[in-house]
Amino acid sequence: MHSRTHPFPSTRTVRPCLGLIGALAVLLGQPFAALAQVPEPETKAPSDAAASGPPLNEARANFAPNDPPGEWRSQARDYANTRYSPLDQITAANVAKLRVAWSFSDGTPNGHEAAPLVVGDTMYIVTPFPNLAYALDLSKAGAPIKWSYAPNPTPLAIGKACCDTVNRGSAFADGKLIYNLLDAHTIAIDAKTGKELWRTKMGDVSTGMTMTMAPFAVGDKVYVGNSGGELGVWGWLAALDVKTGKELWRAHSSGSDKDVMIGPDFKPFYAWMKGKDLGLKTWPAGMWKTGAGAVWGWVSYDPETNTIYYGTSNPGPRVPSQRPGHNLWASAMFARDATTGMARWAYQFTPHDQWDYDGVNENLLLDLTFDGKPRKVLVHFDRNAFAYTIDRTTGEVLSAAPFAYQNWSHGIDLKTGMPLVVAEMQPKPNVKLKNVCPPDIGGKDWQPSAFSPRTGLVYAGIFNLCMDVTDHPQSYIPGTPYDGMEMTRHAAPGGNWGEFMAWDPVAGKKAWSIKEQFMVMSGTLATAGDVVFYGTVDGWFRAVDARSGKVLWSQKLSSGIIGQPMSYLGPDKRQYVAVYSGVGGAAMVSSSQPGFPPRGGVLYVFSVDGGSPHSGPGMLTTDGSVSAARPDHGTGGKP
Repeated sequence: MHSRTHPFPSTRTVRPCLGLIGALAVLLGQPFAALAQVPEPETKAPSDAAASGPPLNEARANFAPNDPPGEWRSQARDYANTRYSPLDQITAANVAKLRVAWSFSDGTPNGHEAAPLVVGDTMYIVTPFPNLAYALDLSKAGAPIKWSYAPNPTPLAIGKACCDTVNRGSAFADGKLIYNLLDAHTIAIDAKTGKELWRTKMGDVSTGMTMTMAPFAVGDKVYVGNSGGELGVWGWLAALDVKTGKELWRAHSSGSDKDVMIGPDFKPFYAWMKGKDLGLKTWPAGMWKTGAGAVWGWVSYDPETNTIYYGTSNPGPRVPSQRPGHNLWASAMFARDATTGMARWAYQFTPHDQWDYDGVNENLLLDLTFDGKPRKVLVHFDRNAFAYTIDRTTGEVLSAAPFAYQNWSHGIDLKTGMPLVVAEMQPKPNVKLKNVCPPDIGGKDWQPSAFSPRTGLVYAGIFNLCMDVTDHPQSYIPGTPYDGMEMTRHAAPGGNWGEFMAWDPVAGKKAWSIKEQFMVMSGTLATAGDVVFYGTVDGWFRAVDARSGKVLWSQKLSSGIIGQPMSYLGPDKRQYVAVYSGVGGAAMVSSSQPGFPPRGGVLYVFSVDGGSPHSGPGMLTTDGSVSAARPDHGTGGKP
């Protein structure tokens, strides 16, 4: 089905708001595939005019907080969530010469969803459970370990994680490496020594509460949220003091206005989201307490208005017949005062979410000229398969168009902000419903997109999937699955499971796309060299031309890629691109496909010709030993 909305008129423009080894032949016993063996993905190219020249729209970037261009201090690099690197040494002309400069295996085989951070000459890595942290010295051959830290979260958390024991990364703030543990703690480590500085308990893991999101730091605060939507947790976002770890406020996703931190300044755009205590009244009595709305995705920040933006997860249980009503504020997003936490507005993407579509995906903060008027907007690719452009000052939906195949909705009514649900696609208890598109993991999951001011395009990995689903009513038992959805996923029309696309946020449509056999579940990196990087679940790491979508380079890695690529400038003034391989998480839904890779946990770092500091044949030190980074699960502060 197609949306009832129309593309943006041509008068609209867009500006983003913010803003060892030489090439290895064999690693972990698995040879790297030659380029001649790369399967050619099917690319739908843009016009010749779009393949070169100026941006497709008038894009500009500020990239606050304006960190040094060669560093990567947060998962998205900037407050606007653009994941854009201003480095331009790697271009379409030389990207085919990328080779492995060095690699690092962390010894954890679960899903690796994070990006490493780079501050100065140090790279920081955080692993899935048991949530180890490493600092690697980029100034030395092979990036040896400066320190490692083992926080020892309780193993009880393993059995409470709904979707693998993943971790989406860390944040650097106030000289600290801050990240969440699976057992619902947030910790801060001295970035120089690896010594733990504070640890804050955020919840009780025995009830099913875990934490997998990457913290988001602004000034003296760090924002964290919870996971556990499939175990009946009560979702929230909290602000902690960066220096002490003290909790400053906590805003829940359901409950009374006091619980949700809604006050007199709360001004949602649409009438059906106005009223007192809707986080109570849109639920059956008492069910809001186990109503999920977990916050495990991404946070954005607009420094001009001091506003944070984030989304909430599905309502619980996933059986909609048990919870009639809109189920506010699950599968929604909030705009909040970054200092006080008080809500400014909210919008629910999928009222009474019947398909587990969530609302946690990233929000890119851009500026558009809309119908001749400048508008501050956010662009959001929801799991429900619609790309939303929303006025971020008011919550008004300006445009909503499908970016992936979907049949659950006739479109989004822009007058009301409500989806027009196809009645036949609504699940009923104990009745198998076939071919619902997209499935529970959406047309796009948590994997973040990227924006380039040089092209004006947003780049994202998406899915081409449907599901057969049967709902089974559930009873709530603390610490156990509160789910009820039984489903199988399969390819949507076309037969491919994945796709990588460039989206024009002005036109409200794809500029080009690349079809992939497997899901594209990695993050995306856009660079000033007009090269965009992404990875596939079957382990291909690709570089494509940012304007045309032409595949310029591909490398097969040892496991599937669900990590987030990033780029940094080394001490040798050379540009590097890094990405983790290590399949897991929701990507395991495709594990029965032929060619699905083994699990792993290896960070690969690439450079042109594979050069790195002091690289040379054999990489031997003066005493004849090989200098290489190896896991050492010792205590913090010890080399």
